Amino acid sequence: MGRAHRKIGGGARPRLTALSGLRDRIVRLIEANGPLSIADYMAFCLFDPKDGYYTTREPFGASGDFTTAPEISQMFGELVAVWLLTAWRALGRPSPVTLAEIGPGRGTLMKDMLRVLGRLGPDLWGSASVAMIETSPRLVAVQKATLGDLADRPEWHETIDTLPRQPLLIVANELFDAIPIRQYVKADGRWMERAVGLTEARELMFTARPGAPDPALLPPDAATAPDGAIAELSPARTALMEMLAERVAEGGAAALLIDYGYSKPAVGDTLQGLSHHAYTDPLADPGKADLTAHVDFSALSEVAKAHGLDAHLLPQGEFLLRMGLLERAGQLGAAADSATRRRLQSEVDRLAGSDGMGTLFKVLAIAPTGAPLPAFLPMQ
Repeated sequence: MGRAHRKIGGGARPRLTALSGLRDRIVRLIEANGPLSIADYMAFCLFDPKDGYYTTREPFGASGDFTTAPEISQMFGELVAVWLLTAWRALGRPSPVTLAEIGPGRGTLMKDMLRVLGRLGPDLWGSASVAMIETSPRLVAVQKATLGDLADRPEWHETIDTLPRQPLLIVANELFDAIPIRQYVKADGRWMERAVGLTEARELMFTARPGAPDPALLPPDAATAPDGAIAELSPARTALMEMLAERVAEGGAAALLIDYGYSKPAVGDTLQGLSHHAYTDPLADPGKADLTAHVDFSALSEVAKAHGLDAHLLPQGEFLLRMGLLERAGQLGAAADSATRRRLQSEVDRLAGSDGMGTLFKVLAIAPTGAPLPAFLPMQ
């Protein structure tokens, strides 16, 4: 059985009367060079310097297109901070150490982490340099505004390559889902690359082009999948994971990676657009909607293991509950009014509920072999 996924689009698309901006450039590029790979299309839509989604828009929060866990509740960032502190101590308190977040969004997660570490972890606070890895100057400004009085603590980097060569504690929340993927579609019993082409009316459409994937990289059920099945691979995600695993293996410490995805590979189409908190056709408005795909955590885990690291995986809900989500909600609600207690219960349900983020999102921890990582120890 293939993994659960959403089918977006299909059928007739509205006829376009004019072309402008990023769509116009994509159409002209396809006319000149042929269909674009899904990876190239995602890269244009998300990161184009002039019209890309993350270049031009403020996607986060209730007024944006999606809400991340740190924006839902302060408890998320607090518990991640406690995990980092406890993991650092379990690893022998390596010092100096870099505490980093890659893809920090609005900066809310880092703000909550620094607030907790400043109060609960003076030993880590005193030995850690703080880094935020962000490529967008616009988002850097947003992050500094969010951090407020704490904005002088981090240094900003565009890549992990410029981080100090020392032990690294790094966290990433909803980073890998936005890294472009490649898709392959099965037709007449063989795999071809799925791509974005044009109809006669110059509308964007999914098509196929020659380009078979390495059979060894396909999911186990690919051989028996029917025509029309779609498989997803992401060399770009693998490359980033290689960089992270190399740094953790080189200097010690650990990484905590949180995203939505699946624990076992299988065929399925998970490419989706998101706009104003609703799913949309990923071909409808290039650059105006977020484009994401579910993360193959088994592929990321294998990269970590190839570097001699342990890789531990839990559903987000189980991770947060093991880290004390209910206890923290009880502390915050103990002296609060009924409205605040209802809000806290709603936040717990959203973050850890079995019918949403609690199971769809996964938490991957990587660290040197045998490290006694909190939440990932066997339950007594």
